[in-house]
Amino acid sequence: MQPSEHQVNRNSRRHFVTELGAGFGSLALSSMLAEQGLQASTPGDRSDSSSANPLAAKPPMLPTKAKACIFLFMFGGPSQVDLFDYKPELQNNDGKSIENEFRRGTKTKATLQASRRSFAQHGQSGQWCSDAFPHIAQQMDKLAVIKSLQSDSFAHGSALLQINCGRILQGHPSLGSWVTYGLGTVNQNMPGYVVMLDPRGGPTSGSPNWASGYMPAAYQGTVFRTADPPILNLRPPQGVSRAQQRDEIDLINSLNQQHLESHPGYSELSARIASYELAFNLQTEAPEALDLSQESAATIEMYGINQPKPDWHSLAQGPSTFGKQCLIARRLVERGVRFIQIYSGGGNAGGQNTWDGHHGIEENLKLHCPEVDQPIAALLRDLEQRGLLESTLVVWGGEFGRMPVSETFNTGGKPGGRDHNPKGFSYWLAGAGVKPGVSVGETDEIGENAVVDPFHLRDLHATILHLMGLDPKRLTYFHGGLDEKLTGVLDARPIKQVLA
Repeated sequence: MQPSEHQVNRNSRRHFVTELGAGFGSLALSSMLAEQGLQASTPGDRSDSSSANPLAAKPPMLPTKAKACIFLFMFGGPSQVDLFDYKPELQNNDGKSIENEFRRGTKTKATLQASRRSFAQHGQSGQWCSDAFPHIAQQMDKLAVIKSLQSDSFAHGSALLQINCGRILQGHPSLGSWVTYGLGTVNQNMPGYVVMLDPRGGPTSGSPNWASGYMPAAYQGTVFRTADPPILNLRPPQGVSRAQQRDEIDLINSLNQQHLESHPGYSELSARIASYELAFNLQTEAPEALDLSQESAATIEMYGINQPKPDWHSLAQGPSTFGKQCLIARRLVERGVRFIQIYSGGGNAGGQNTWDGHHGIEENLKLHCPEVDQPIAALLRDLEQRGLLESTLVVWGGEFGRMPVSETFNTGGKPGGRDHNPKGFSYWLAGAGVKPGVSVGETDEIGENAVVDPFHLRDLHATILHLMGLDPKRLTYFHGGLDEKLTGVLDARPIKQVLA
């Protein structure tokens, strides 16, 4: 919300009741209003008019170049010490026994496991990248790599929720919901927030990772499938013309609008009206956006879309699927979609179907790195060539990293894997407003703990919001008597070292 709106809302009777008695008096009132469907859940909403389209484009709070964000999510936890965080001491002490905190407060003897990857410095920036990512290595001058991130959970479910929603518990809006709530979307014929999942399945903890929580449903992510049709229940039934469908939706929206006028502040109705319109317009807009036959053969080849599926492993996908999703992401950005998240790795955690390398980190890297390496490098080059990289924020990472020791705890004693590590892991950013070719923060000499400029995930969230033109302290949503924020109640600040 903007300061002027905040002052207006503070003068409202609703806000007065909320503040009365530290907000306790409003809880009972909120409950009674909710039962009647009358509660205005967003007195601090940036789009405070109850009849307004919740996805209408809103001006940014801060000066920004960014118009869209593409979040490349490596579900399972990619290994920082095998990809971007080169540790000579780990290489030199392979096989040495150390005391390792494999779960919070629980320590055991473990054996250091050096990376089997070869590292080199790349580009004018001299950024480190391993041979697991030969294509991304050529793009290191575009990246700002944060090597000292920390989170709170060793478990996939809660760690996923924390990176996606800011908390380890379900029920809070996801990052994409906060961005579309704060900025709306440019193209009213497309969703403001799109999610594309791995064909092997969705992430642990499921749809709450892209849900809108206590915000209106208009801000939740729309899942685009890899199979046909990409959007379920979008095609009209046989025998119903587009004109008939238009008349039906007009009637429904008219009735909803009449109901909304007699129930001011009931934001779910606004979301419902907008969703009918969006679904109707998507029937013509989405097929065009997803039609890759409009792309040149050179572009298709650059993303690796026509490469055959590997036959060396039953779980191997090759770059085709993720390449198609990255190319669709670029097309969605061109069409005004605000936030796109693409998952690599899917299904139950614990196996090689995700980046969760318990049962052999080398096999895991061999499976997943080729699936994303060429597509991600192509996306960065493609965005740059089209002049879109300066207005598109690209984010890469997972829910945590991996340990520098050989795991035996979850493998029945079989060595060669790596366990979860939320104490020090890597993310990278590129594009709009990001300082290119920089490395920020450090883990210790073996890559386990963040020791130089440690940053929490809430700082990463503050950075993403800031780059998107949203003030992480002022972007609030009133719920349950509180002005909720993505970054929560603890202090969070943008990581200034990655800001151009």
